[in-house]
Parts: sequence; structure tokens; C-alpha cells
Amino acid sequence: MGNLISEALSMGWVAIAILAGLLVYFQVSIADPAAKKRAVFKTFIGIVATFLLFMAIANYKNNFYGENRMLPASLALITVTSFVMAMYFTNLGALLKIGGFMFFVAAFLSGYGNWLPQVEGGFPPKEEKITWDSMTPQQLADKGEEIIFGGIGKSSVQGEIGKGQCPLCHGFQKGFLSERAPNLYGLPERAEKERLADPRYSMNAPAKRDTVEKEACPGCGTGTTAQEYIAESHACPNCYVVAGFGLKGSNDRESQMPKIHKPPISLSLPELAAVDTWMYLREGKEPPSYEDMIKSYEKFIPESDRPKQQEDKPAGAASSLLADGSEPVDQIFAKGQCVSCHVIPGIPGAVGTIGPKLEEGTNAPLRLKDPGYKGTAKSTTEYIMESIVEPSAYVVKPFPDNTMPKVFGQKLSAGALKKIVDYLSQVKVGAPPPKIS
Repeated sequence: MGNLISEALSMGWVAIAILAGLLVYFQVSIADPAAKKRAVFKTFIGIVATFLLFMAIANYKNNFYGENRMLPASLALITVTSFVMAMYFTNLGALLKIGGFMFFVAAFLSGYGNWLPQVEGGFPPKEEKITWDSMTPQQLADKGEEIIFGGIGKSSVQGEIGKGQCPLCHGFQKGFLSERAPNLYGLPERAEKERLADPRYSMNAPAKRDTVEKEACPGCGTGTTAQEYIAESHACPNCYVVAGFGLKGSNDRESQMPKIHKPPISLSLPELAAVDTWMYLREGKEPPSYEDMIKSYEKFIPESDRPKQQEDKPAGAASSLLADGSEPVDQIFAKGQCVSCHVIPGIPGAVGTIGPKLEEGTNAPLRLKDPGYKGTAKSTTEYIMESIVEPSAYVVKPFPDNTMPKVFGQKLSAGALKKIVDYLSQVKVGAPPPKIS
């Protein structure tokens, strides 16, 4: 306040000096005591009004570029000045009162505007992209959950499948009995206490393995820690097959799981590390560092086989669809993992034996006539569509029910489903398979 008064005085000293001179002049020149008293009083009021006016100017100057919200005080001071002057200068009273009222309204609106939260103008701050190696374990785990299930918080929702497609075969909840692949709940602990200790795993002696592949790559060796086991099982599912989950007829020497760093899934090393981080954290276990996880995958995946991280999408993001229908039908079968469970004539790699052989041009009409058929299809194409979206409507013997996931109606687009139906309806026993389109 002292600085404000000082600045007001320094700015208005000339005007105050002039008014003070008039005060002396009135004392000398006016003889009538009553008139002299009125002149002196009005001059004094003028000095006060001038003082208030220059205080308002000084306040405005001090606060215009600052963060202080005292600008309305200037308008309030001018309002007071106007009404004070109107009281004693009656010939200008109406004009001064109108001006004072205008300044009062302006002061009120300005004060209200300054009271509201202020937003600083200018360009928005530059968004800094978070890199994989700078993420916290929780951020990595969130990305991993997105990759597995398609979104954060979806791990407990039945039928949610992300880019990694893991839930098509694996269970992730405690006590859940997986039909096609091991339940991955508790994997970090089981990897160390059970898998590495299994004589069939042959730790540090890959040549002794009875599986169709001995090593993930020539000279890769085997895993020696829980994390290395997890990395190896992703990079080389055939290097060790959990008892009871091998390809049918292989005597657990060959896995039905694809290598998920290869097409069509093609998870990058950072994405694989995120998936593993989620599996540790969701069980309350401290995961290895991001750098150690990357090293575990580099041990089993040669640099030439490592997929590049896709930069055109947010890290870990995955479409809600496994296939959108723009792909050739063989890629649709691969993306849906149909090739892991079925023999499909004409489709490369479709040698699975978990489900029936798909020669639906011959099979569908026979199954529609089966007395045990309880579905609603009336034609071959309708039966094939029904078997995809409602696999329990008719279960081919001797295959058990609830083996095939019931999510393909949501995870494959209408175009993708049509391509599958069109292709399978042309596959007949003893006939050449149709062309892939």
C-alpha cells in the first residue's frame, strides 16, 4: 500500500500542486468568508479526488501484467471518486453519478471475472511420449493386460481377447480348468519350482529333449530362470510341452501353440515383456526389470526374427477384431488360431487335431440330418456360421463340448465370417481344396 501511495503521489504531484496553488489563491482573493470557506472545501475535495484517481492509475499500472487479481480495485477507486465529486459539484452531479455507476458496473463484472479460475493462454504443452524402457512396472503391466485381453480391467471378463490372442487357449483365473493349454495363473512360481525341475525340460541339456524342437535357435540353450523359461516357451513352444497339452497324437512332443513373435500375432519384445510383467504383478510378485526381460527374449529370439514395434498405434493397443475381412482367408484362419485346432484342406499350417477336420461341404449336410442335431440351421452355409458363433449348438463326436471359444461372433467381422463360410462350404472329402482368396 505504501508503494502504491508513493507512486500515486509521484504521478499526480503536478495536479496536486496546481490545486494547492488554487487553495492559496482562494484564501487571498475571496473576501466573503462564506464563499471562501466553500471554495477552500471544494478545492480540498478536488485534492482528495485527484489523489484517489492517481491511486487507481497506479494500481492499474502495477497489476496489468502481473498475476495479482486487483485490477478491479482501480475501477472501484474511480467509482468512489465520481460519487464524491458529484456530492459537492452539483452542476456536474448528474454526469458524475452516471459515470460513477458505469464504473461500478465495470468493477463488479471485472471482479467477478477475476474471481473465476484463470486459464493461461498460449500453445498447449508438448506431449512427451513415454517409451517402453521408461515405463513403471504398473504401466508395463497395464500394457500387457491390453495386449492379452484388449483393455485394462478386462482380464476378469469372459471372452475378452486382445492382440496376443492368449485367452483363445489359456485360462488366467485361479482354479480355471483349461482344455487346450495350461492355465497361466501362478506361472512365475510354477516355472521355477515345476517346469525347470521337470526332467523332460532337460535344463542345460537341450539335446536330451524328446520334443520336435530342441532349441529356439542353434546354440540358444535352455532357460535357467523362471523368466527365461517364460521367454523360451513363447519363442519356442515346441521346446518343452506341458504334459497333456501337446498336439493330439504327438505324445506331448509337439505343441499346438504358435510362436507369438511370428505372424500373424507378431508381438514385439517390448510387448512380450509387458505381458510377462502383468503376469507377475497380478499375483503380487515383483517382476524382473524391463531390461532383464528384454535380455531373456534376446537369448531365444535372434535379431533377424524380432518383429518391429508398430509405431502407428499406441503401444499395446489392439483392435477389438481378430480379423476385419480385408485379409485373404488363410490369414483369417491364422489370426483366429483355427489352424492350431483344425485340419483345413488347402490352408497352410492347418494341422490341428483338437477339433474336427473341416471338410464342411461334405460334413455339414450329413450333420444337419443327424437326429442329435438341435441347432437352427437349414443349409450348409447356415450350419457353418452356426458352428462358428454357437459351437455348442452341435458338438461333433468324440470331441468334448466347450473346447472351441464362443467369441468369434464378436471377434471376427461379418466380412471375415463370410470368407470363412464361403471357403469351408467348398471343401469336400476327396476333392481339391478351393483357391485362397
